[in-house]
Parts: sequence; C-alpha cells; structure tokens
Amino acid sequence: MSGRFPQGLPRLEPAGLDGWMVRLFDAIDEGNMPWLTALVRECETAFGDRLVDLVPSYTTLLVVFDPLRLSPGEARKRLVELLQRLQPDEEAADAPVKELPVWYDASVGPELSRLAELAGMSLDEVVACHSERSYRVFALGFAPGFAFMGSVDPRIEAPRLESPRRRVPAGSVAVAGRQTAAYPTVTPGGWNLIGRTPAVLFDRDREGFSLLQVGDRVRFVPIERNEFERLGGDTRAMEEGS
Repeated sequence: MSGRFPQGLPRLEPAGLDGWMVRLFDAIDEGNMPWLTALVRECETAFGDRLVDLVPSYTTLLVVFDPLRLSPGEARKRLVELLQRLQPDEEAADAPVKELPVWYDASVGPELSRLAELAGMSLDEVVACHSERSYRVFALGFAPGFAFMGSVDPRIEAPRLESPRRRVPAGSVAVAGRQTAAYPTVTPGGWNLIGRTPAVLFDRDREGFSLLQVGDRVRFVPIERNEFERLGGDTRAMEEGS
C-alpha cells in the first residue's frame, strides 16, 4: 500500500474489547472519501453478521464487532487482510449531488454579516461563496442526522462562537472552521448561522432516518423567503425562536 497513504498509515488502534479504530489518513481531504467508503464495504463483507457497527469519520473508521463471536485478534487479522487489498471506491467520487434549498437571511442567519465582515465581502458574495460549491459529507454525529460537511472556501472560514447558543432552530445552516452543516433538530450549538433550510434532515419514519449519509455530495441552493415558506420553512427570527 506504499504511496496510497501517509507514512505510518493505515494504523489499527484498539477501541475497547469490541472495536478497532482504523486510521487511514492524518488530514481532512475530500480525496479520503473513496478509500473510506471502500473500507466500509469491505468490512461489511469480511465481518458479516459478526459486525455490530461502523462509524466513519474524516480520516478514520471505527469497526465494532461482536466479541462473543469474534476475538479482537481475529478481528484485527481480518482488517489487516482487507487493508492489504483495499482499492478506492470510484463510484464514491461520482456520487450524485443532493440539493438543499436555503433561505440566506440575517433574521435566521445572524452570523451572515460576521462572515462578510471577516472576509471583507458583501452578504451576497458570502452567499455565493457558500452555495457555489458542492460539499462532501465526511461524518454523522453530535446529534441524529447532523452531517459534518466540507470544505468551505477559505475566505468564509470562521471560528465557532465564543459562547454557544442554548437553542439553535432545526434547519439552521452554519459554518465552523472549514466545515459546514445544517442542524437537523433543535439543539444547543456554537456554529455561525447563515441561513435556514426547510428540508427535513432527520425523520424516524424515513429509511436510514437521516436525509444525508456519509459520502454524499451536497449543494446548498439559495431560495427567496416566499419559496422557503412554501416549502414549509420556519421563518421565525432567532430572537423569537431561541
């Protein structure tokens, strides 16, 4: 596997008696995704019904297995073998783009002006900068259906808020560092809010629950307030809804 991964990687790290953390990369990059999705597929085949869970992230995959049916040593052996033959999932690079409509407005995106000020851009330029590219879903976490996506244009990169909000409305579209996301449910949060989507991001009656899955490509599409309302979006301003 020389040349495919950074020096010293991939590396297997113990994660309790029923898990191994497979570390493939040491930096966040969209080019990691075909390898991670391929590793998920290979693990599903290699472990079969002994597999309990797979938790992909930006650079790693946590493999959780049934310790009553598979020893940590045997699980490690299977991982070593499949890593030796691992090839990137070419289909992952060509995944279709899922579009999320977004109403970019200061009333629901109070940090829109903050990003504009930090970047020396107009509000419209920030919106264009955020919506002109597609993003890769690198991981799900924090809250059910919360998809960590990247990477935003460096010009609108912004640190998290110093004091997180106690209540962020569902659908809020946000930026933190080089990452972007949309809050699937009402939760606390410290990301910079720049708009809101009417899309239902998490639904227990939906197969897979989450609208977005690891490996998906996502594009945010600007819409006007009337279209946002037509699609069922919550137009209450942050001051009213938080």
